[in-house]
Amino acid sequence: MADLHFELVTPEKLLRSEEVYMVVVPGNEGDFGVLAGHAPFMTVIRAGELTVYSSANTVTARIRVEGGFAEVNERGLTVLAEQAAEV
Repeated sequence: MADLHFELVTPEKLLRSEEVYMVVVPGNEGDFGVLAGHAPFMTVIRAGELTVYSSANTVTARIRVEGGFAEVNERGLTVLAEQAAEV
């Protein structure tokens, strides 16, 4: 079940824009998971691995991110990363 809209953006381009089940983000205060319907918030992200799930048990991507911000709102999750690369 993929119903969270996820976008990953760097200063150069939009890297991903897709419907997913969940994304685990390396937050400044620890990793956090975002599912559809998550409460809105904005936070700083730290260098680490962002994990994208297409279902509860299926990882579809692991992406190394270096700093930036994550915003969750009614439209989904947007990660604005200073740098990002598939692992």
